[in-house]
Amino acid sequence: MTAAGDDPFVAAVKPLVDAMGGVLLPPGEAGPDDVVLSWQGADVVAVRLPQLAESLDHILAALERQHGKPLADLDRKTKQEIVRTLEARGAFSVRHGVETVASALGVSRFTVYNYLNRENPAKGR
Repeated sequence: MTAAGDDPFVAAVKPLVDAMGGVLLPPGEAGPDDVVLSWQGADVVAVRLPQLAESLDHILAALERQHGKPLADLDRKTKQEIVRTLEARGAFSVRHGVETVASALGVSRFTVYNYLNRENPAKGR
């Protein structure tokens, strides 16, 4: 964004939009699926939300940055914690979510399901 980037409202929502993997746009460029945010009666900024699959990729990239190395290089306990975090964020409701996470962690789908079931044995039934 250009001039609106200096707006305090835009500055306030930018970290949230970045964390979601969204894109800030001028309100006039908003499409039908974009969310226009207004403040004090004026349209200030539009947010283009990512597709769910893109969100998962964004979350995985953020986790990799947070840990400072590829997720596949982490120890088993840390991978289990990541699976719990991703489950809480709805990562496994995305089509091919388990496969995407398994690939990022360098484990099999079966292992991801084991991590999920380990945390909640009632789910495995």
